[in-house]
Amino acid sequence: MAIKTIFVLLLLAACQQSPSANNGTRLVPARQSFTNTSTVIHVFVALCDNKNQGIVPVPSKIGNGQDPLNNLYWGAAYGVKTFFKKSTDWTIVQSQPNPANSILERSVFKHKNKDVFIVADAYDGAAIKSCTIDFFNSCAGVEKKKITIKDNELGINGNAQLIAYIGHDGLMDFSLNSYPKATDSVKRGAIMLACISKSYFKEGIRASGANPLVWSTGLMSPEAYTLKAAIDGWLNKESGAQIRERAAGAYHQYQKCGMKGARNLFVSGY
Repeated sequence: MAIKTIFVLLLLAACQQSPSANNGTRLVPARQSFTNTSTVIHVFVALCDNKNQGIVPVPSKIGNGQDPLNNLYWGAAYGVKTFFKKSTDWTIVQSQPNPANSILERSVFKHKNKDVFIVADAYDGAAIKSCTIDFFNSCAGVEKKKITIKDNELGINGNAQLIAYIGHDGLMDFSLNSYPKATDSVKRGAIMLACISKSYFKEGIRASGANPLVWSTGLMSPEAYTLKAAIDGWLNKESGAQIRERAAGAYHQYQKCGMKGARNLFVSGY
């Protein structure tokens, strides 16, 4: 318990705003529209990186942004891959190393009782900017791709129905000249688990046309239990308020921060 407490304190201290650099967006989106017959959730995970992100360093084993296996947001106990792999609701279908530029590992999960897939991408921590841009391009439908997993064709990025970002809020460290605008009328759901994400992601989400299901108003630990709770509510077609309550409940359960504090931390919608 003492070790976990230290980790949490380090995480809460990690999101420090630093001078922003005025950098432009990448102009390399792929357009491969595909209509999913299954429900697909695409999760963008920026691996925790002591060296390449503007954070207060966490222990080196979990803060190596080039090591998904042990990374805080991926292979550690409450990282996306490990948490969903151990979940009673999901089963891992496939893990693939280096499926694309900047992505060190892709893990695909299938819900045990529903026709729902999660495609989770672990981005090199040094490529947090690319991860952020890919997230916005997907929310706007600018970037669309298709993959085949064991005879299942899955539309990812902007073809997915729900898109999530997990990790350090890189927009504290860099800025983007512009944000991609919606290219279609699809109202994709968006989850942003990063420090103060409502403030920093608002402009990009408005431009994309996505619906912000859950984002944060303060410093937080973007671990996978909050993501799973929000996904559970979304799959049950719950309201934004109900999804927010689920996210707050999960955060309180693991962080012991009190429900009032957890409710104040998360917001659904604008």
